Amino acid sequence: MALPDWSMFLVCFAACSGVFCLCFRYRGTRRSRWFWGVVSRVMSRTEKPLFRIAYTLYTRTKLGYMFYKRQVRKARERFPSGHSTVQPTTINNVKIVPIPVLTDNYSYLIIDTTSNAAAVVDPADPEMVQACLEQEGVTLEAILCTHKHWDHSGGNKGLKRLHSSCRVYGNAMDNIPGLTNPLSDKDSIEIGRLRFQAFFTPGHTVGHMVYLLDGKSIDGPSSLFSGDLVFLSGCGRMFEGNATTMLASLDAVAALADETLLWPGHEYAEDNLMFAAEVEPNNTAQKNKFQQVLQQREGNMCTCPSTIREEKEYNPFLRSHSTELHQALGLQQEIEEDWIKFRARVLEEVRRRKDAFKGR
Repeated sequence: MALPDWSMFLVCFAACSGVFCLCFRYRGTRRSRWFWGVVSRVMSRTEKPLFRIAYTLYTRTKLGYMFYKRQVRKARERFPSGHSTVQPTTINNVKIVPIPVLTDNYSYLIIDTTSNAAAVVDPADPEMVQACLEQEGVTLEAILCTHKHWDHSGGNKGLKRLHSSCRVYGNAMDNIPGLTNPLSDKDSIEIGRLRFQAFFTPGHTVGHMVYLLDGKSIDGPSSLFSGDLVFLSGCGRMFEGNATTMLASLDAVAALADETLLWPGHEYAEDNLMFAAEVEPNNTAQKNKFQQVLQQREGNMCTCPSTIREEKEYNPFLRSHSTELHQALGLQQEIEEDWIKFRARVLEEVRRRKDAFKGR
């Protein structure tokens, strides 16, 4: 049976208080070295349980929402105009406007310019999104939420209050704030001329969804709004899934048309490409993309979008099938090992190395 939210908070508070008291008790004594040795051993064995407690507090209690609100406030102070300079993309009568929010997130406003109907993906900061709506002079008809984490869903209810007829889409398994229209895998969404298809892509969270804007309806390339599933040269952490689950979700992305534009939920391109260079130092596509991204980031420019074709060339999380990556990681398929299980093992190793990667 799960503990109530307040009980979990009290448990964590009591544990932290106990550690603090012990630290104070043994400060400067001859037993301090022994004490800190014990603390180190305990922490090494309880790192995952402690993380799970913190993650539960963030996703299931008001403490997570309070932390998110603090993030929003600090980001507005630090980046009053957004963390990156963005350039809208127009494809015939569709306009895609990246909205830089928090310290590295992106929301996306997708506009049908023939009807001025619009949808927004992951409105983390409702004020920033509302300002963009007013600047563009469009009507918000839908919120497409990829997952429950506050840095993607935190603005849902605020925007819903301002736009009462706006529909909030997402997967019910993820407890999306303000959800009005629960989605299942491959459900369709229509906003004006915009035709979206939702894909169920668990792994980062249990109910993670991505949204594909159908290119046929706009006579152009499709666009994938990937949340925290896939980034430019990266992939979200497996908070609520295993490598096999995440692999299936990534394969769904890799199966899309090569010219599909990728619009991820975070500006992680530079660090991700640095990691990709460490994993596959001889990958020419990665080297070329890294130089492009360095130039963009020197000017504080948004690096979105990339394409599915590009990602399959240099994103190690989409290359679990690659012999070059297997060799770089020093992994090989066992004689009786299933191909999918082997690829999941490759993905797990890439994830482990990325989690340990220090970056800049």
